[in-house]
Amino acid sequence: MSAPADAQTQAYRITRDTRRRSFSPWLALTIGAVLLALLFVAWPILNVLLKSFSGTGGDPLAGWKEFFADPTYPTAVGNTLLLAAVVTVLATAIGVFLAYFTARFSFWGKAAIAVLPVTAILVPEVIVTQAWLMFLGNNGFLTRFLRDVFDIQLPSLYGWGGLILILPLLYYTYVYLGTLAALKSFDSQLEEAAMSLGSSPLAARFNVMIPAILPAVASTSMVVFTLTIGNFATSTIIGGKVELLAPLTYKAFLAETGGDPLMQSTLATVAIAIVALVLFVQRMTVGGRRYEMVQGRSWVPIRLRGASGAVLAAIAAVILIASTLPLGMVAVMAFTESAGPVLRWGTFSLDNVVKVLTREPQPILNTIGYGAMACAIGVFVSVIVSVVIVKKKTVLTPALDYLVMLPMALSGTVLGIGMVTTFGPAGIFNLSGTTAIIVLVFVIRRLVHGVRNASATLHAIPDSLEDASISLGVPPFRSFLNVVLPLMVPGIAAATVLTWVTIIGELSASLVVYSAGKETITIKVFQLMNTGLNAQAAAYGLILILLAVAPIAIATRAFKIRLFT
Repeated sequence: MSAPADAQTQAYRITRDTRRRSFSPWLALTIGAVLLALLFVAWPILNVLLKSFSGTGGDPLAGWKEFFADPTYPTAVGNTLLLAAVVTVLATAIGVFLAYFTARFSFWGKAAIAVLPVTAILVPEVIVTQAWLMFLGNNGFLTRFLRDVFDIQLPSLYGWGGLILILPLLYYTYVYLGTLAALKSFDSQLEEAAMSLGSSPLAARFNVMIPAILPAVASTSMVVFTLTIGNFATSTIIGGKVELLAPLTYKAFLAETGGDPLMQSTLATVAIAIVALVLFVQRMTVGGRRYEMVQGRSWVPIRLRGASGAVLAAIAAVILIASTLPLGMVAVMAFTESAGPVLRWGTFSLDNVVKVLTREPQPILNTIGYGAMACAIGVFVSVIVSVVIVKKKTVLTPALDYLVMLPMALSGTVLGIGMVTTFGPAGIFNLSGTTAIIVLVFVIRRLVHGVRNASATLHAIPDSLEDASISLGVPPFRSFLNVVLPLMVPGIAAATVLTWVTIIGELSASLVVYSAGKETITIKVFQLMNTGLNAQAAAYGLILILLAVAPIAIATRAFKIRLFT
């Protein structure tokens, strides 16, 4: 028994000595990644903070005095926090219910229904908002039908009602995916043990299951809260007279472009402070609560039965129909005949699609070109960053991890303002009006998706495989290329698809940095909706959905890549 153990010890000693003697580029790559993150993430955010204290007339607090003197600004902050709280509660309730329903019960079509909620995050936010507007807006399909046929007047979609309807359906998928993963890993034997000690099934569920999944639910709920804080498209299009922080920040940006960017920086600083506070609360309340299920046995799904099963199925059906409704509405609008802003419901035509493909294809070409460049750069960088974070940890790893994840917590408007401030005419180098600044914003804004997917794959690859290669005399870096990198291919493919999907749906940050002639599809849709040309906007939206769905279908069906599980 001692000989194999001695041989193993000797092999590990050889591996360690080989690592020490061989040059490894990982430290240099780590330093380079941290420097780039400081330049393109930390410095733009710091610039925003500094600009908020650069008031004219020598008064560094001029912006903050104006912020508190004008009731519009504090009202916008209060409205934003209230909206974020309501949306988070509703999205969490929907996501947890649907995850529990999917994990706990067995029913016909479960495999398809389990994936349907993901469509809520595949369709860009501006397209979802457009679809709801065409369905329930003042001149929407259902609004007109009920008014003309039954003389029923629906409440206006604009304002609080529309925001509270649409935003939870936009964001509940984050809670759904996190909760479903936690429920699948939950050990049902813990519940059985509690019941064997005298607890009722309901008490066992509350005392055992809920504490186990609570960290996942709380973490994803925080994501929903921060996304709502930074929401721009829905808040701008549907918000109406409700003052909210992200649209107000963008309005300040438009008013102060080329001038003193005081209020835009002040409002952006407020948004950064809110997000920082949310992250601090998350770390204090959720960060220390972790439960691990080792060698557990997951639930055996039970069949839906009786009246209670019918009620649960009906609730789930309503949620799923509401989630997938935008897809159908966009398709119908794209092929509906129109005369300017007037849609002739029931009369179908190819004119809208032909028009955007032949007369104004530039937004489509821009989306494909900018998206492809940003996706390639983002995936390349995400692979390096994920390896450094997971496998090649150094003293700089925590800082790099935080800097990479930071843009996800910030609104796109804030990030865009930071990029314009840093890399505009008055910045360290001027990228205004170039393709480079758009691609740069795309990469920074969506890098986190690539890092997360690549990191998840790396966690599943044992270090012993690379160590074995090194122990046979292969240099460490070559061992990584020959052993680890091939095993990362499925994760890299998943990262590529999800990075692409999120990049082409980006609006808020690109709307701040783009210049004339460089509009993407989402920007063009936003502009067309503001002018009332909803049929053309829907045609662009349909093309954008196809650009998003096609890679997912190819990846999941042809290459069997698991993107969301």
